[in-house]
Amino acid sequence: MLRVGLTGGIGSGKSAVAARLVERGAVLIDADRVAREVVAPGSVGLAEIVAAFSDAVLDADGALDRAALGAVVFADETARRRLESITHPRVRARTAELAAAAPPDAIVVNDVPLLVEVGLAPTYHLVIVVQTTVTTRLERLVRDRGMGRAEAERRIAAQTDDARRGAAADVVLDNDGSLAALHDAVDALWRERLRPYEDNLRQRRVVPPGGHDSVGTDASWPEQYARLAARIRHTLGSDALRIDHIGSTAVPGLAAQDVVDVQVAVSSLADADGALADRLANAGFPRMPGQWWDDPRPAGSGRWEKRLHGSADPARPVRLHLRLKGSPGWRYALLMRDYLRADPDQRAAYLQLKRDLVDAAPAPGDSGTARDPWFDEEYLRAEQWAAQTGWRP
Repeated sequence: MLRVGLTGGIGSGKSAVAARLVERGAVLIDADRVAREVVAPGSVGLAEIVAAFSDAVLDADGALDRAALGAVVFADETARRRLESITHPRVRARTAELAAAAPPDAIVVNDVPLLVEVGLAPTYHLVIVVQTTVTTRLERLVRDRGMGRAEAERRIAAQTDDARRGAAADVVLDNDGSLAALHDAVDALWRERLRPYEDNLRQRRVVPPGGHDSVGTDASWPEQYARLAARIRHTLGSDALRIDHIGSTAVPGLAAQDVVDVQVAVSSLADADGALADRLANAGFPRMPGQWWDDPRPAGSGRWEKRLHGSADPARPVRLHLRLKGSPGWRYALLMRDYLRADPDQRAAYLQLKRDLVDAAPAPGDSGTARDPWFDEEYLRAEQWAAQTGWRP
C-alpha cells in the first residue's frame, strides 16, 4: 500500500489537510493519538513509565501527567532516552498494526508532527509538508487555540524550520489562503499523484520517463536525488554498497530531460535479481521489464550488464541503475559525471551534441547517443583528465 508521511509546523493547517485526505478515501494514522493510546491508563506502557519515573508523573485520576513527565525528562538526556525506549517501540508497533489493517489498495497517511525532526522521511513513499508563514501560524494559534503570543512563538521556535521541512518534502502545500483553496490543492494531489501512485505501486508499473527533449535545468534536482537516495538506502541497507547521483541531472547547469538517474553499487547482479528487486518495487521503484546493459567504452565487443528500475511515482520519473561495484559501467558513469562537472567547455559541447542527435533522431527517444563516435572520443578525453588529476571513483 502507498505510505504517505504528512507533517507541518504547529498552526500550519496540517489537520485540515489530513481531514480532506480522509474525505477523499485515505486511511489516517495520527501519531499524536497513537502516542496517547500506548500510555493510556491501564496500559503496559504507562506501567513502565511509572516504574521508571515513579507515580509522581501521574495526575489525580491515574492518567499520565505530561507536564510533570516533561519536567523530569526535559533537561535530562538519560531520562529522555529511557522514556523513548518505552514509548517509541510501542508507537511503531501500534502504527504497523493500524497500517496492516488497512485494505491492500489503501493510501495510508501518517500524520506525524515531528516527522522531519526524528528522521522518518525515508520510510514513506511520499512526504507532504503543509507550509504556512510564521505570521499566519501565530495568528491561528492565538485566535483558534487561545495561546498567548509569547507561548505561540515559543512553540514555533521549538520545531524545525521551513527550510529543513522543505528539503524533506516531495510535495509542499501552501496554506496561506482560504480553506477552499487548500481543499482544491489536496483534491488535485489526490487525483493526479496519490491515486495513480498507489495503482502503479500495486501493479509494479513503471512511469515512462516522458518525452525525449531537453527541458532545461532544475536547481532542485540534487535535493530530489537526496530524497530518493535516502529511501533507497533505507530500503536496501548494507546491500547498497554505494549510491550516487549520475547522468545529466547530476551536472550543475547542464540542461537535461527531467529524469533523475541514480546508480546503486551492488556486490552481485544475482542478488539484484532476488530479494533486492522485490524490496525496491515495494519502496516505489519497480524493475523495468527486459534485459538491460550499457554499450562499452571504447566501443567494441561485449556489453556492460546491469539491472534497471524505474519509479511508480507519476510526478518523479527515475532511472535506477544497479551495477556491480568496481565494474567498467559503474566506473564510467562516475567518471563522466565528474569530468563534465569539472569542465564547463565540455559540458557545452556535450549538450550541443545531444541536442543535435535528438533533432536528427528518426523516432522520439532514439537519440543515438550510445552509438555516436563522439562519445568514444569524449570518453578518451575523460580518461586523460582522470590521469592528469588523479581522479578515482
